[in-house]
Amino acid sequence: MKKAKDYLIFPLDVPTYEEAIRYVALLKEHVGIFKIGLELFVSVGPKILNEIRERSEAGIFLDLKFHDIPATVKNAFLAASTYGVTFTTVHCDEGKDLLRSVVDNNPSGTKILAVTVLTSLESKNLKELGYQDRYVNDLTELVILKARMAKEAGCSGVVCSGLEVKKVKAELGKDFIAVTPGIRPEWSIVGKDDQKRIITPDQAIKRGADYIVVGRPIRTAEKPIDAAKRVLGEIEMAISE
Repeated sequence: MKKAKDYLIFPLDVPTYEEAIRYVALLKEHVGIFKIGLELFVSVGPKILNEIRERSEAGIFLDLKFHDIPATVKNAFLAASTYGVTFTTVHCDEGKDLLRSVVDNNPSGTKILAVTVLTSLESKNLKELGYQDRYVNDLTELVILKARMAKEAGCSGVVCSGLEVKKVKAELGKDFIAVTPGIRPEWSIVGKDDQKRIITPDQAIKRGADYIVVGRPIRTAEKPIDAAKRVLGEIEMAISE
């Protein structure tokens, strides 16, 4: 059975090697997976992955959200797969054929997660982008469409908000991994947050999330370890219930 920390992904959304390593040292006993996104990877490069491995037993999520023409995405993923990370991400927007080409060229066994709809987007954004009214009015339907496409292509799971995770699990099965960003404990919610479709750790776990991504509530806390422990407490309560 997974422990509370196994559910917790902490994003190293910082611009320097020194800051990233400081958070790894602080949180390595409280986090199951460290996530490296575009900011840190572009700033520091692949060496940060080896440093995390040497300094902790946590998994690594290389979250570069590949999105380009199929040949470029396939080759970029092949390069990323050599790092031996646990997860990496590919956008769904190019369709099933691109996803399948990545899945079929995965020599390392890295788990491929398809990005459905970013948690910074809401209905008005989809309308501006020209989506059909059926998806503007029911964003969950769009997430399910993309999640189904990802599963048919052979992806291990998806990234989706906690508002959609229950339906994703119900429609696509408990073994289809759901990683949920946009997590905000009630004690951390503030105005003007760029994450629109947010949910608490307790709610996300109860709805079926396999992993939750918690960044700013921990990173910006006066005492990040204490904040991480509070999140773990919420996860433990959700598991026990």
